[in-house]
Amino acid sequence: MEFVTNEKLTIVGAAGMIGSNMAQTAIMMGLTPNICLYDPYAPGLEGVAEELYHCGFEGVNVTFTSDIKEALTGAKYIVNSGGAARKAGMTREDLLKGNAAIAEEFGKNVKEYCPDVKHIVVIFNPADITGLITLLYSGLKPSQVTTLAALDSTRLRSELAKYFNVPMDAVENCRTYGGHGEQMAVFASTAKVNGKPLTDIIGTDALSKEQWAEIQQKVTKGGANIIALRGRSSFQSPAYVSIEMIGAAMGGKAFRWPAGTYISNDKYDHIMMAWETSITADGCHCAALNGTAEEQAALDKSYAHLCELRDEVIAMGVLPAISEWNKLNPNIK
Repeated sequence: MEFVTNEKLTIVGAAGMIGSNMAQTAIMMGLTPNICLYDPYAPGLEGVAEELYHCGFEGVNVTFTSDIKEALTGAKYIVNSGGAARKAGMTREDLLKGNAAIAEEFGKNVKEYCPDVKHIVVIFNPADITGLITLLYSGLKPSQVTTLAALDSTRLRSELAKYFNVPMDAVENCRTYGGHGEQMAVFASTAKVNGKPLTDIIGTDALSKEQWAEIQQKVTKGGANIIALRGRSSFQSPAYVSIEMIGAAMGGKAFRWPAGTYISNDKYDHIMMAWETSITADGCHCAALNGTAEEQAALDKSYAHLCELRDEVIAMGVLPAISEWNKLNPNIK
């Protein structure tokens, strides 16, 4: 079997449903033969490893450990789903306090045990904030840490395909930006349905403005809908899409969706949020992001909400004041 790289990939939170699915997906995509599974819950972790062994994969060395030093030492790529999961009635933001502390510890462990890691994808919610905390404490460059924001864009494509009763592939370039939460900015101006710009369809008999608003709401509540239907938070989609991200960072197939990345420009600053990006072996790089005045206003609102969450974490003492960030991580401007 041919692999994209032979370098070590560590999956944090591997005993969970997302983590175990990530491990299997990474193997099936042929990303690397060198996969380490980490989770503090040792029995469940061993169970995941046994399941993978029973798959009969060839040419793959899957190891597992509940020792974070062993898991991270030598790791060149990491995907972390190791926070608490969202339950019915909870928002991503409800997880803030506990998962912020987990992200802080993780970032410090990265800095101590694998400072030469090439790329990290952070999944656990609220991912915009846990990714930001990880970046600051790890000492890595902004281009080396991304978060899973793409699910909102894939959910937009899904809702449009269902509404128009067309194959998924007939819906192109769906994009949401800003926060990975219910305050996200859902763009219409980028998307096409059967080759026709979505903006030309909205406001017609085919899709009224009210119907478009309903689709937007379904997208923002897509995760909550999965919980209502399955009785637990999403795991298959975040596992698959996050492994697509780390695969692109390894130098594999290009990533098709927006990613959560550190933003510092004239308008948005000291924040991590979904943006138009490219992910390659050289890291994550921002691309141009343009929208209508209404879409830009929605993005501004989403950014303001993220700043509130960031400031809440600062007030908790998990992060220092913004003026001190460069001392914590010299790569942050």
